[in-house]
Amino acid sequence: MTGRADPNCTGGGCLRPARRPRLLALLLGLGLSVVAAAADFRVTEARTRLLNDVYHLDARIEYHFSSAALEALANGVPLTLDVHIQVRPATAWVWETSLVDQRLRYRIRYKPLSERYLVARLPGETGRTFVSREAALAALGDLRGLQLVGAGRLDPERDYEVHIRTALDIEELPLPLRPRAYLSRAWRQTSSWTKWPLTP
Repeated sequence: MTGRADPNCTGGGCLRPARRPRLLALLLGLGLSVVAAAADFRVTEARTRLLNDVYHLDARIEYHFSSAALEALANGVPLTLDVHIQVRPATAWVWETSLVDQRLRYRIRYKPLSERYLVARLPGETGRTFVSREAALAALGDLRGLQLVGAGRLDPERDYEVHIRTALDIEELPLPLRPRAYLSRAWRQTSSWTKWPLTP
């Protein structure tokens, strides 16, 4: 399954990265729109494959950040995403423990001096760099080859599903920016849980 393509620009339009960071002004509350409605995150595709008796996941996430988040990014504020992945029996009750319950963390940031975007999986600050914001966001949502679970742990009599959700982690924002983020819908960005079949 593949989601429909969305425009590259969200909220109030494309925001060009500032050549000089305005982080101080940003943290003082200047330049951030609190009325912008939060854009959505969507898991548009997820496929699993069995390789050497281990299930692997490829997934596609569309990140449509609000104009407030994009402005912060353009001014050098890193944005951290928390991707929550579970593997559960298709018929499991809500209170049943997940077979797999893992959280992956990714970060996107703009570096004004080099005019490049960096996308990295945490922990660590090494990753891939991109000239455009659109390319960086596409890479941020492209998850490939994630190990899920060994085939030997599955009950052959049951069907299983992969559950995926992603959210912007407000707790990783600079401390002076968090109070504004707590109060603004523009910063409370998350996808809904999506379910995908676990298949070889």
